[in-house]
Amino acid sequence: MSVQLGAMHSASFATDPKHLGFVLARYHFAARMLAGLHSVLEVGCGDGTGAQIVRGSVHYLALIDADPNSVGERHDMVDDGPYDLMPWDAVYALDVLEHIVPADEDVFLGNIVRTLKPHGCVIIGTPSLESQPYASELSRLYHVNCKTEDGLRETLQRHFHNVFLFGMNDATLHTGFGAMCHYRLAVCAGKR
Repeated sequence: MSVQLGAMHSASFATDPKHLGFVLARYHFAARMLAGLHSVLEVGCGDGTGAQIVRGSVHYLALIDADPNSVGERHDMVDDGPYDLMPWDAVYALDVLEHIVPADEDVFLGNIVRTLKPHGCVIIGTPSLESQPYASELSRLYHVNCKTEDGLRETLQRHFHNVFLFGMNDATLHTGFGAMCHYRLAVCAGKR
């Protein structure tokens, strides 16, 4: 049996296979945190490669993206408002927040919150601000909203009562010193 990766992740595997491993580890985290939930929405699905990991852990997974070339339904959480196909048990957005200009982040997160059931949770994953000196020039060009640990917590606490932060370096998840994280994962619950 062979499986074809999406275009973005095929290119990643061809040029830097270990990077694909890091990205898939983020989806593995989301899959473990959301295991058994009924309705889950991925915001910013891209080519859908990571969704395959989450799909096996939840009952129903929908994919949306602002990019019309993605595999998901075309929906922009800033311009189009909440995605209210149904109320969602959980929403996750990995490698999305850093592309949202700071002036739009509260609209983006507010629309995510409005899609949730009252007991719903959200997972946000984003590169750390501290990682950006080591990022490629192209990556830095599009990463307009990376945050420190405190900055991410403060942003998310405007929308959730509970924000639990984890760090990730390569594929290793930890709760260590925030300034040494390359990537941050936040699990949020108790919408405001």
